[in-house]
Amino acid sequence: MNKVRHPILYRERRQFLGAMAGVGAGLVLPQPLLAAGRSLVQDVRMAADAERTRLVLDLAAHAEHSVFTLSDPDRVVIDLEDVEPGEILSGTQSGTGTIRRVRSGRRGEGDLRVVLDLERPGRPRSFLLEPSDGYDYRLVVDIESHDQPASIAEIQKEEDQARDLIIAIDPGHGGRDPGAIGPAGTMEKTIALQISERLYNEVAGMEGFKPVIARRDDRFLPLRERVDFARESDADLFLSMHADAFHDQRARGSSVFALSTSGATSEAARWMASRENSADFIGGISMEHRDEQVASVLLDLSQTASIESSLDAGEEILGQLGGINRLHSESVQQAGFVVLKSPDVPSLLVETAFISNPQEERQLRDPTHQANLARAMRNGIERYFERKAPPGTVISERRRNRRT
Repeated sequence: MNKVRHPILYRERRQFLGAMAGVGAGLVLPQPLLAAGRSLVQDVRMAADAERTRLVLDLAAHAEHSVFTLSDPDRVVIDLEDVEPGEILSGTQSGTGTIRRVRSGRRGEGDLRVVLDLERPGRPRSFLLEPSDGYDYRLVVDIESHDQPASIAEIQKEEDQARDLIIAIDPGHGGRDPGAIGPAGTMEKTIALQISERLYNEVAGMEGFKPVIARRDDRFLPLRERVDFARESDADLFLSMHADAFHDQRARGSSVFALSTSGATSEAARWMASRENSADFIGGISMEHRDEQVASVLLDLSQTASIESSLDAGEEILGQLGGINRLHSESVQQAGFVVLKSPDVPSLLVETAFISNPQEERQLRDPTHQANLARAMRNGIERYFERKAPPGTVISERRRNRRT
C-alpha cells in the first residue's frame, strides 16, 4: 500500500475555511454541566476543497476516539468515548463535499457515535488537537478520495494490506564533522552511528515498523540533506542521534529536543519564499499556485501539528530513557535545530548522554549500554504509535481489530 503523507494538522481558522469551497459552520452553544471525565460536542464544522473534505468537532474536553469505514452504502463511523452530543448534534445535518449528511446517536453507556454518510468512497484520517489559540479540543476528520474503502468484513484483508510505520534514523555528524569529542578522544559521530545502527536493528525486529537510516558509514551529510532524507522516506517519525557536550564536565544525562516555535516560524518564511519554484508538498498538498494566505496557513498549521506530535512522541522516548540513564531535563526541550525543521514529519533530536562527562563517555562506548539506550528508544517509539498510529498502518489496523 502506498504511503500517504501525514494529513495536515490544522488549527481551524475562519479565514482559512472561508477560502475553501463549501464551508458550513455550526452554532456554538453554551456548555452544560458535565460529569467529571466527560466531554461535549460544542460545535460542528465542515469544509471541502478539490482534495479532501474536513469535519471538525469542537470538544469541551479530551476524548478518545476511533474511526472506521463501512460500505453499501459508504459511511465513515466516528466513535467517541464519554462524550455528550449536545444540542449541536441533535437530528440530522446536511454535509458538504464528500459528506452527504451527518447523523449521531448514543452508544453504550455515555459514548457517542457519529456517522458520516458519503457521496462516494473515502479514506478517513483523524487526529485530536490540544487546546490552543482560543480553541478547546478539536477532533479533525479528513476524508480523502479512495476507490475501495474497507468494510467491517474486510478488516483482516485491510490489515494484511496495511503499510508499515517508517522510522527514519539519522546518525548525527560524520565524515569531516566529528561532532563533540570526549576527554578520552571518543568522537560523537562514532557513538551516534553505533547507537543508530542498534536502534535500526531494534526497530527492524518490530512487526509493523520499517526503519531507514541516513548513513551507515563515516560520511558527511549536510543538515538539509538529513531533512530531505526524512521527507523523501515518507517517514512517520524522524530521530537524529547525538551525544551532548558542555564545558563543565559534570553535566550529564539524556535529553530529547523537538522544534521550537521560533524555529518553525523562520522555517515557514524560508518555505514560503521558495514555494513557487519548488515541487515541495506540505502534508501531501502542493504549495504551488495557491493563494498566499491559504498557503501560509497550510504551512503554519502543518508545522504546528508536527511539533505537537514530536512533543508527544518525545515524552514517551524520554520516559523510557529515564529508566536506564539520568535525565538532563525531565521534559522534552525545544530548540531551532535545522534537522528538526521538516514541516510535515514529526522530528526529534536525541542527546543520548554527555560525551564531555568522563563517566558518561565510558558508558557511551559500552556496547551493553548502547543496546540499552536503543531498546529504550524503541520502547518509546512503540508506546507512542500504539496510541497515535495513522490510519492504514499495520499498528492502527491491529488496534482497530482488537476493538471490534
